[in-house]
Amino acid sequence: MITIEQAGRLRKAGVLWTPAAGDRFVVPDRDMDEDVFVVSDMTVEVHDYQGSKVIGFNGTTEWALDSIEQCEVIWLPREEQLRALLGPHFRSLEATPDGYRVSLTN
Repeated sequence: MITIEQAGRLRKAGVLWTPAAGDRFVVPDRDMDEDVFVVSDMTVEVHDYQGSKVIGFNGTTEWALDSIEQCEVIWLPREEQLRALLGPHFRSLEATPDGYRVSLTN
């Protein structure tokens, strides 16, 4: 729904993310920028570790990433998650030749 760059701006703006099954994210700056991961109860789980969230990769024998802190990944919210973030300010979403246009209330 949004680009990795836009999602990164949301993170920098302080948008909080509570990882849940089905959420998508990327791991930037590790030569995996194009790989989109999905939180799953089987392969990618979220654990609380000493007061911070850690995303664990189960069964990842093909590459050396067992886990990563939540603050190191970029969340890629789905449309319904973006609508929830906008709350009552969301007015409409329309397709344009260049992508999409979101209208908000004042």
